Amino acid sequence: MLGEINDDFDMLEKRFEQKYEVTEPKALGEGTYGKVYKAVSRESNQVVAIKRIKLNPDDDEGVPSTALREVAVLKDLDSEYVVKLFEVFCSPSKLVLVFELMENDLRKYMKQAGGKIPSHQVKSLCWQLVKGLEVCHACRIIHRDIKPQNLLIDANHRLKLADFGLARAFMVPVPKYTHEVVTVWYRAPEILLGSAGYSIAVDMWAVGCVFAEMATGRPMFQGDSEIDTIFKIFQKLGTPNDISWPGVQDLPNFKTAFPQWRHKGWANIRNTKEKVGESGIDLLEKFLAYAPKQRWSARKGLAHPYLADAGP
Repeated sequence: MLGEINDDFDMLEKRFEQKYEVTEPKALGEGTYGKVYKAVSRESNQVVAIKRIKLNPDDDEGVPSTALREVAVLKDLDSEYVVKLFEVFCSPSKLVLVFELMENDLRKYMKQAGGKIPSHQVKSLCWQLVKGLEVCHACRIIHRDIKPQNLLIDANHRLKLADFGLARAFMVPVPKYTHEVVTVWYRAPEILLGSAGYSIAVDMWAVGCVFAEMATGRPMFQGDSEIDTIFKIFQKLGTPNDISWPGVQDLPNFKTAFPQWRHKGWANIRNTKEKVGESGIDLLEKFLAYAPKQRWSARKGLAHPYLADAGP
């Protein structure tokens, strides 16, 4: 058995090395299931990103579900606003995914800018993020893990959605999904409060969080746990009630004993208003609406006056 695995591994490496050369031994990044390296195509000289995922042949689960989801989703998505998957190499002990290379992610980009992204770039990057999600949602795909680390940026400030390991195709009506999605700082309040179901609106809440973070230079709801995050949200946007969010009191994790905070006002929330103006604040409120049914979709967001002149 071990000999067969080694043979398969050697064949994968040989096929891979015939087409690509890893140019830097140091990994560009590392995730839960593998490392990412820079490589170059021997045929076209195109520089690419290689994600190597080690597999355990003795594991009954085989290829991690996140990797399978990412491959399946990216095969269906063909958009300039979504990172491209060029090729897949697979053996019982290793999976290699070949992506287009993007020089940076939004988290590193914001750090390099010292948290001070010019207003026109905030608008442009927001438009590209919303456009990418419009493409996903039109294909009935929820990303479920929108955060700065999963938004890639190249030298020309082009933004693309990446890391579709938690993405899911959905149907109407939307079935119940797991709550273990979206990094807690960008997690929608309906998930934090235990809603039995959710939809594409969770992606749009995360867009609002990322939009505000680009404008202010810091995460908007930087909690160290689910309850701390929900309190961070309430402290800034006000504690919801059945008027601002019909049905909120019926959610499993909502407590009538929650502290009653009032909305701080965007002028008092890290000068957000100063960076994006009245129009940007209006769009931000549409994306950060408490009630999922009232939260704007990506398609509506693209038609908002703030983004009207931000497209290509």
